[in-house]
Amino acid sequence: QVQLVDSGGGSVQAGGSLRLSCGASGYTVSSVCMGWFRQAPGKEREGVATIYRVDRNTVIYYADSVKGRFTISQDNAKNTLYLQMDSLAPEDTAMYYCAAGWQLRCPRPPQGADFRYWGQGTQVTVSS
Repeated sequence: QVQLVDSGGGSVQAGGSLRLSCGASGYTVSSVCMGWFRQAPGKEREGVATIYRVDRNTVIYYADSVKGRFTISQDNAKNTLYLQMDSLAPEDTAMYYCAAGWQLRCPRPPQGADFRYWGQGTQVTVSS
């Protein structure tokens, strides 16, 4: 049974940092495209960052809204995906979800339909 478990969300002040984790079971995070999405109330879901590895190369995508502030990574030994979020701003407030894609390479920009499995979500709230 495939399961993705998101964790690490919380409430922080603007300028603070959080690190989200996504533990995978029944699935190997390095075998497919992995990504983080977020959705704020009343807004469309946004693909925040994706990562995949082909040969010895790691290919990473960031949405413009988080570029330079967020860092996606994965630990193959722990089969875990991470999202380091620095310089957080109130507009980063949202529910964050990790997701595993249907195939190895990540499409750009990432769309929800490109992902097969989803975590339950973890709430990030940034106050000004």
